[in-house]
Amino acid sequence: MKNSFLSLIFFLTVSIANAQENPVRLVNDKKNDLEITEPSPGTYQIAATGPDPYLFTEPLKTDLDAGNTVLTFEYFAPRALHVFQIFFAPPIEESKSIKTELGVREGWTSFSIDLKQDMGKWGKKGDFLRLDFGTSRRYQIQMRNIRFRKPNAQEIERAANLEQKKKSELDFKIKLKSYLTTQFPSSISNVSVDEKNIEIKGVVAEAGKNLFLAEVPIYQDIVLIKTFERIYPVTAGKKDFKIIVPRYVTVADHQSDRLLSKWVVVEKMGNDFKLQSAARYADDIKSLNNLPDEKPTGKKGLGGFAANQFMEDLDSLNITSATVNMWITQMMRSKASESTIAFEYSGKTYYADKRWVEANDKTLQETAKRNIVVSSIILIDKAINCPDKEIGEIFQHPDCDPSGIYSMANMTSEKGAEYYAAAIDFIAKRYSRLDKKYGRVQSWIIHNEVDAGWVWTNMGEKDTLLFMDTYHKSMRLVQNIARKYNPHAKAFITLTHFWNWTEDKHFYLSRDLLNILLKYSAVEGDFDWGIAHHPYPESLFEPKSWLDEKADFTFDTPLITFKNIEVLNAWVKRPEAMYKGKFKRTVYLSEQGPNSKDYTPQNLNEQAASIAYLWKKMQVLDGIDAYQFHNWVDNRGEGGLRIGLRRFPDDAQDPGGKKPIWYVYRDLDTPNEDKATEFAKKIIGINNWSEVRYNKPIR
Repeated sequence: MKNSFLSLIFFLTVSIANAQENPVRLVNDKKNDLEITEPSPGTYQIAATGPDPYLFTEPLKTDLDAGNTVLTFEYFAPRALHVFQIFFAPPIEESKSIKTELGVREGWTSFSIDLKQDMGKWGKKGDFLRLDFGTSRRYQIQMRNIRFRKPNAQEIERAANLEQKKKSELDFKIKLKSYLTTQFPSSISNVSVDEKNIEIKGVVAEAGKNLFLAEVPIYQDIVLIKTFERIYPVTAGKKDFKIIVPRYVTVADHQSDRLLSKWVVVEKMGNDFKLQSAARYADDIKSLNNLPDEKPTGKKGLGGFAANQFMEDLDSLNITSATVNMWITQMMRSKASESTIAFEYSGKTYYADKRWVEANDKTLQETAKRNIVVSSIILIDKAINCPDKEIGEIFQHPDCDPSGIYSMANMTSEKGAEYYAAAIDFIAKRYSRLDKKYGRVQSWIIHNEVDAGWVWTNMGEKDTLLFMDTYHKSMRLVQNIARKYNPHAKAFITLTHFWNWTEDKHFYLSRDLLNILLKYSAVEGDFDWGIAHHPYPESLFEPKSWLDEKADFTFDTPLITFKNIEVLNAWVKRPEAMYKGKFKRTVYLSEQGPNSKDYTPQNLNEQAASIAYLWKKMQVLDGIDAYQFHNWVDNRGEGGLRIGLRRFPDDAQDPGGKKPIWYVYRDLDTPNEDKATEFAKKIIGINNWSEVRYNKPIR
């Protein structure tokens, strides 16, 4: 995800940099096989032009401050750099260098490396670095705020606890894998929730054993629990059981809503418990509002919508669906003030920022009065970027690395889950009213691009299964709360175009994440989640997706882009991917847009041709339910991309002006569509649109 809010975040972060840091500047002389420009002070744009690209830093004007051994910078790079070599000079010798790598970063993120063990006596006045950018002629990167600093407390603590952390997480992974693959003797078949009670039905293998039904709160890990706080005896002598428990129980200063808990059969063996079934979340939740199942009336939507000066586009473009970013950590406040709204959740009072609420009301009222179906994107800021630092610390995952832009939700503590649930309850209730007074949110996209979680949903370096265990909990929490107010609300997993391959060691494979989510659904009760996919072209800078090399028409394809969107369409229609094996899951293409490299006629027309290309493929695919175009307006904070329907708002020639793609998008799904897209055939190199559609079986 790319958005203007990030620019503000990093501006603030840079502005409060520690005065004891040593800034580093890049120089434009003596460079090799690359071009370097400085579009703004301290921000560098670097493009390789040959096989040996490198440059130098300005010699140090003073000795490095004592302890400043961490090289840090922010960067934006659409491709990975597998060998980033740093030479400590003078002299320039292989023995006085270190090799590392830079991952894919499609948003400004920080990179830090402690060079203490490698820099030796380097760091005196006059010393400099040589930075080598691999061997690719095509590599591009933007860097800013380059500096040396001391290791921070978090880095020191993590380094000290690294081995123990790895050991405990490996043990957790082994137990999770065993849990997900074990055929337990007993089972829970259904969990139903109404306003006051929860009914749990199941079957035990052997009546008369010392069996109990146990509650597992959402913030607890079922394979690590030593004892269960609340258990209920399973009736002796019967294999089938039905137990009804109160939905709310008193916990400390509030009423805990067990709508979020899962339930498991256990055997009590002395002071210990042994799992006798898999756990199960709520299957059926009685909603307070009898709302209709709103679906987009067409496939044409808009991503990242917020009420602004171009509101007429909703009507001119005939938008039927939209995504709206919701930074809930910008909304929540830890204390009451004149600028907050007090609200109740489970018997406890919380506080929301009035201006945040009013801005979102305005946005959602605009969509509601046009019957535009909205998906909210739930984002968790890092604590450092939250206006209320206490709230930030509660919401941020404890293992979140500073390299990430956003954090995974904190599902590790009762307080973290409690505040997260309160925030979701407030917005779900507000935007699920029968009268649509404040607007309507129909679906909930949980965080952003979780296969690139290191950047967009960070919880530190985690194994794929451990990451998904937490993410699955976050999805369940949001969907269960949303269904209190809307019986058709659903959570969406959000994924990049990386499907079965990635350049970045920190990223996951989208296909793996989906398969793990399907496994959790099979083991702990299926729920009607959807897929929010981002099938950008292979290179975000290249709009001609029909040239993508890593997109093929198999389920093993490295990428899913505009070129092979048929693969996602086929994957979601397989019985094993369907909800309860019968119902196709909703698929939104919720963030993607082709780039115009600049505003010259050729590049603007290639951008417009790209959307025509995708549309003509997508319109015949019944597995794809809607497309939300991103970005609405070109954004200076997106690393040089121009993926909007409109120009930069500060463009010198035509501020916010409509690009050719705006007019093509307007005419899609109208009687003018064929005429508006005819020009694209020549650019793509086809005579008929049937040539771009893949109709063969996909395996």
